[in-house]
Amino acid sequence: RCAGSCSRRSRGSCGPLAGRGTSNNASAAVDWRLFLPESWDPASPKADPVKVARRTKCAVPAEVGHVEKWQLALDMIDETRSWGIEVPQVIADGGYGDTAAFRLGREERGLTYVVGHSTTTTAQCEDARPHTPDYTGRGRRPVAAHPNPAQQVKSLVIAAGKSSARPVQWREGSRPGSGRSGHKRMYSRFVALRIRPAGREIRKATAGTELPVHWLPAEWPATENEPVQFWLSNLPETTPLPVLVRTAKVRWRIENDYREMKQALGLAHFEGRTWPGWHHHVTLVSVAHAFCTLQRLTRSPKETAPA
Repeated sequence: RCAGSCSRRSRGSCGPLAGRGTSNNASAAVDWRLFLPESWDPASPKADPVKVARRTKCAVPAEVGHVEKWQLALDMIDETRSWGIEVPQVIADGGYGDTAAFRLGREERGLTYVVGHSTTTTAQCEDARPHTPDYTGRGRRPVAAHPNPAQQVKSLVIAAGKSSARPVQWREGSRPGSGRSGHKRMYSRFVALRIRPAGREIRKATAGTELPVHWLPAEWPATENEPVQFWLSNLPETTPLPVLVRTAKVRWRIENDYREMKQALGLAHFEGRTWPGWHHHVTLVSVAHAFCTLQRLTRSPKETAPA
């Protein structure tokens, strides 16, 4: 699986973005992009002369300009596939899931996905159909439209009711507990609705046809009065709820390994200021993390690592 991570703003640029191959057991960074704001792009109307002048000192290639983060993520997917690496599924956080252009780009590439998104994302119910009003003979002919406005996904889940939530365990943690392996069970309650994501970009892409139907999984813990987390997925209609949940929750592995790369392997310790230097640094950290991951996967938990 491939997933993007958006990091903090640093030294006038925002980065990095990482494309990672991921499973519950391991992840590996396979591609990186450094995001340049518009102020660093001489072709942008928002260019800052001071920051543009720094490009030469930082050895930023002349052909590199400002590209939206969601497009950088799609570019990483395309590059990864060009290497012969299969990308069967895309997992991403809400920073990408809220962007309709990113979701449409993955569908154009024939990729399935499960992405986080905000509570304010709007959608129609699955059974909603566009309706064309009768022509009165005056003015422009009416076009097909949904009779009712799209609702926020949070409202749709709340309307389904807390009683529609089902318990799902997605994995076992590392602490002692009642799980089969003797570890704590990671579980919560989830609702999964079939919806039609709305929005101007979606309507434009469908060219007046019916909005496509997608999954809306939402986490609604028994202790909460409202759902707390939402995802959007184009996985098949027959996908079981546990599969939706486990796929959505696999981001824990990405976050865990990204933290390990920063804290234990020096990803966040780069003090250079050049484009080649940064790429050299993240490449070495990625190789080091891949080596550590292979060592962990090929050794028994009881086996002691060599000094």
